[in-house]
Amino acid sequence: MGNAAELQTDYLELLNPAQRQAASYGKKPAGEVFSAGPLLVIAGAGTGKTMTLAHRVAHLIIQGVSPERILLLTFTRRAAQEMTRRVESIVRQAVCTEGEQRISNGILPWSGTFHSVANRLLRRYAHNLGLDPGFSVLDRGDSFSESSRGFCVFTQRE
Repeated sequence: MGNAAELQTDYLELLNPAQRQAASYGKKPAGEVFSAGPLLVIAGAGTGKTMTLAHRVAHLIIQGVSPERILLLTFTRRAAQEMTRRVESIVRQAVCTEGEQRISNGILPWSGTFHSVANRLLRRYAHNLGLDPGFSVLDRGDSFSESSRGFCVFTQRE
């Protein structure tokens, strides 16, 4: 994405010390790739977890981690869209000069809800699983209406 000398702003400046430590966890020795082990963030409601996570993902991208290697999952479409928008905004502000638009939207191909990403993975690897990539996904309402028309629908009970 660019080296530290090209960064236009301190993209972590909005974070408090604990958030900054989580967002910037890992290291990039001179001439090597950025590396970091697992990271667990535990915090209560209203403590900035979403902001910290958005900055963490942006930091990984800015440090040269390929966006295709980042999996960002949330529970709702709205949260997934907001998280992706925040990451893109942070990266754009950090690496672009005023008026320059080097970062396009959609830089996180594996960002979304658990269900949407799982659906994309199943379609991508359907042939490996013996599935037709054009399969349909039925929700509970769909399965009820299909079964009432004489189709047999199997669901797993929770």
